[in-house]
Amino acid sequence: MTDRELAALVARIAPADRAACEAARTALDAKTKPRGSLGRLEELACRIAGIRGFPIELLDVTAVLAAADHGVAVSGVSAYPPAVTRQMLHNLAGGGAAAAVLARAVGAELVIVDAGVDSDDELENIRRLGITRGTRDMTAGPALTRAEALAAVAAGIGLVGELDADVVTLAELGIGNTTAAAALAAAFLGVDPSAVCGRGTGIDDEGVARKCAAVEQALEINRPDPADPVGVLAAIGGLELAFLAGVVLGAAAERRVVVLDGFVTGAAALTAARLAPAAVEAMVAAHLSPEPGHRLVLAELGLEPLLDLGLRLGEGTGALLAVPLLRAAVAVLAEMATFEEAGVTDAGG
Repeated sequence: MTDRELAALVARIAPADRAACEAARTALDAKTKPRGSLGRLEELACRIAGIRGFPIELLDVTAVLAAADHGVAVSGVSAYPPAVTRQMLHNLAGGGAAAAVLARAVGAELVIVDAGVDSDDELENIRRLGITRGTRDMTAGPALTRAEALAAVAAGIGLVGELDADVVTLAELGIGNTTAAAALAAAFLGVDPSAVCGRGTGIDDEGVARKCAAVEQALEINRPDPADPVGVLAAIGGLELAFLAGVVLGAAAERRVVVLDGFVTGAAALTAARLAPAAVEAMVAAHLSPEPGHRLVLAELGLEPLLDLGLRLGEGTGALLAVPLLRAAVAVLAEMATFEEAGVTDAGG
């Protein structure tokens, strides 16, 4: 993919359908309940209608999990060694990881993508991009070339075209990826690294200090330009982040609901929003993680999380846990009786 081809895709992304939103709101007001009494569930139903159109059918969901390694992991920014990315990819392939368990529990298809794991392993049912085996150390120079970043974005866009899903939930895996996400957030939001660097996999205070130092050094060496989102991805991002940014763009262009998970997927979504501001209107924030940068990213995107369960695993676990809420919102809109149908007096309140 070239920058020009990416711009053409971005131009296809339109804002939400306001008429469909209003039709959903009118339909909800006619249901056998006081106006607005289902709170944010009603807001969610209207948001989905704005993305998918009205009326809405029950939702098919695909969880897209992208895994990749990060050169910055050598700086001691994680509680786990880099080899854990490969090991967890095997666990996912075997169905034993949390993402696989929760996908089965909520009836979502799970698509696993090796976006750039430092491994030669060929695993059944895992797609391998083959762009490069992880990023280079962003504290010493660019993590990726621009061509590599664009290739990962293009792969994410391309995957969406293969999916038969109304809803795409985002998921990630990769030792060091909260550091890359923190670097993206710091660059795009213009904040100090200390505002966006958290404990990730469970590092101690010294680990957080190393993470902040790594992000600060990466920003100083690479000097990414926030006005060039692809350039930022290449300088300080990651292959799974670029790939998921592409998934967001592809899904928004096809008017599919995009459910964000935690901080890392939020950083990917923020990158997509810098490329295509209208893409935000296709997004739903599943939950709020304890990572300090996550709240800032969601605030920048103007999204309010549905859940706050203290989740910090990643793997799309929070996004998958939000799926029943999306389905419930659509079910209320589609199946709940109106005052007229039920013969119930409407007090108009």
